[in-house]
Amino acid sequence: MSNKQEQIKKLLEMQKKFIEYEHTHGVTPEEYYLAEEGHPLYNYRQEFRDVAMELVDMAHAEKGSHR
Repeated sequence: MSNKQEQIKKLLEMQKKFIEYEHTHGVTPEEYYLAEEGHPLYNYRQEFRDVAMELVDMAHAEKGSHR
């Protein structure tokens, strides 16, 4: 599996886990933005953003464009 496919799979898995958590427990803005270490959403936003931006960079590289 290519790195691109692995990253897409990772994003989809992260989304699935987030949605499951949200449906089971609900998510407050504090949990989403300020979750402390040990919380299931700790660092979720940053990690998701990093993977998504890596995919954006890969797409631009494939097409020879710039963001």
